[in-house]
Amino acid sequence: MKGLILQMSNFIDRVKIYVKAGHGGAGCISFRREAYVPKGGPDGGDGGKGGDVIIRADKQLGTLIDLKYQQQYQAEKGKQGRGKQQSGADGKETIIRVPVGTIVNDAETRVLIVDMDEDGKEYVIAWGGRGGKGNAFFKSATNQTPRHAQPGEDGEEQWLYLELKLLADVGLVGFPNAGKSTLISRISAAKPKIADYPFTTLSPVLGVVKPEGRRSFVVADIPGLIENAHKGAGLGFEFLRHVERTSILLHMVDVSGMVPGDPVENFKKINKELELYSEALLKKYMAIAATKIDAADAAQLEELTLYCHQNGYHLIPISAVTGEGLKELLRFLADKVEEERDAREPEPGNKSGKTAMRERT
Repeated sequence: MKGLILQMSNFIDRVKIYVKAGHGGAGCISFRREAYVPKGGPDGGDGGKGGDVIIRADKQLGTLIDLKYQQQYQAEKGKQGRGKQQSGADGKETIIRVPVGTIVNDAETRVLIVDMDEDGKEYVIAWGGRGGKGNAFFKSATNQTPRHAQPGEDGEEQWLYLELKLLADVGLVGFPNAGKSTLISRISAAKPKIADYPFTTLSPVLGVVKPEGRRSFVVADIPGLIENAHKGAGLGFEFLRHVERTSILLHMVDVSGMVPGDPVENFKKINKELELYSEALLKKYMAIAATKIDAADAAQLEELTLYCHQNGYHLIPISAVTGEGLKELLRFLADKVEEERDAREPEPGNKSGKTAMRERT
């Protein structure tokens, strides 16, 4: 049942960076100067192409923290052309590694440029400048000794706004102290901080769950949701964006009677926050886990059970402390994850490659 933990320490999910591709190398003005070769013709070579700036998605990364501390990236310039029609070397490209799930936007307009949603996906975010032509290129019947060459072109440059939206199969949502952290610590190797006060979890926690005999799936503990979270209350505004990438939402509802409000009203409040942030969230498949049933208030559990039955929600009572209901929950989640994956799987022959194409202008 245990799985891996994707480390999320020093979690950074938004950053602004500057990228500049390399300048193209200048073409060379040169003429042959060899013994016994009178009036040697032009032999200046072309300049090398400037290096590109490439963004690459890497599943080993879980945060944008590296880009927080290095915010400027510049590729190498192309080398100048030389005599004897020798072209200059191309500039070395610069590769920026980002977590899978990173959205790359124009920093000024916030227009989406590319979604780095697959491990290994690459995108040329800034093309290097073309190298200039050497004077050998300009030789013609009417101009036997051209004495000019082209300078290299400037590389592209741009400010970018990067935003990480975590990719997970199951997103755990619910009020603080609903049992999300305890559950993820029981079903995966993730070890979030757990305590009896709100906002113990200050950043999203990802756990990889590996049920016996089934394919593994990723569960995300989304912290900080309270009423008015969509307006910035609590920590919800910071992390609601991560719910967008989950395939399934599992609402954790405390039925112990030890938290304010009744379970149905608490469930509706969380759903309202999701809707106010993005109506698309309510279109995701939702199930409900009644938590802390080892200390359940019978009336609250009955009320929640009736509500789920009347509104078509699948309800699974669990206790992350005693382990009651966890096997049933994992079987259910594994089945739903498989259904979602099958629905998203492209038809044979229609699979897209990992390179995001961007034609050079």
